[in-house]
Amino acid sequence: MKQSTSKEQILKKIRAALLQKRDNPYQQMEETPLYPPFREPLEFEFAKQFSAVAGKFVFCEDDMDLVENLLVLAEKESLRKMYVWEPALQRLLDQYGFPYYSTDTDFEMADAGITLCEALVARNGSVLISNASSAGRRLSIYPHLHIVVAYTSQVVGDIKEGLEILKQKYPEQFPSMVNLITGPSRTADIEKTLVLGAHGPRELYVFLLDNSIQNVS
Repeated sequence: MKQSTSKEQILKKIRAALLQKRDNPYQQMEETPLYPPFREPLEFEFAKQFSAVAGKFVFCEDDMDLVENLLVLAEKESLRKMYVWEPALQRLLDQYGFPYYSTDTDFEMADAGITLCEALVARNGSVLISNASSAGRRLSIYPHLHIVVAYTSQVVGDIKEGLEILKQKYPEQFPSMVNLITGPSRTADIEKTLVLGAHGPRELYVFLLDNSIQNVS
């Protein structure tokens, strides 16, 4: 009779262990907070963490303030080809005659992409986006400058809460692409020198509107 090798004995033990169903011995940890509670309102915490990762934060009191700040930025950065593909955002900008490209004509020459988002994560200053919106995959990645328009009602504490929003918003078909953007694209692969914009936008702006009642979808 052939004796089993040490490797086979170990594999048998692993298989036996996998077949045994055991209760989670750490169930209490699922309800235990991993982080201390926030000391400031979530929008303040987001602004602080977002700025710490080289993001550029602009607070807007209302829609008109948003458009005025966008115009100032466009003039400052000489932005001429700004693309907006989401209908809700197009309607907002149309009210004030803000110029933008609604198609992908000359998209390779894009100066900036203006998009909405799914949520803002205060804990690490991240922007949660998905391809379920009309902005798709390209608009937040290809242009050198990415501008996110968000509302205070979209600010959540942690990533888990952001993912719960996605599950509730898309119960039938979860987005095939979910991206958590923490600051502008960066790399230090070459000689440990930090380079912004290596794999995506080199500048990331968040224009946050103080509006906890009205939201966009």
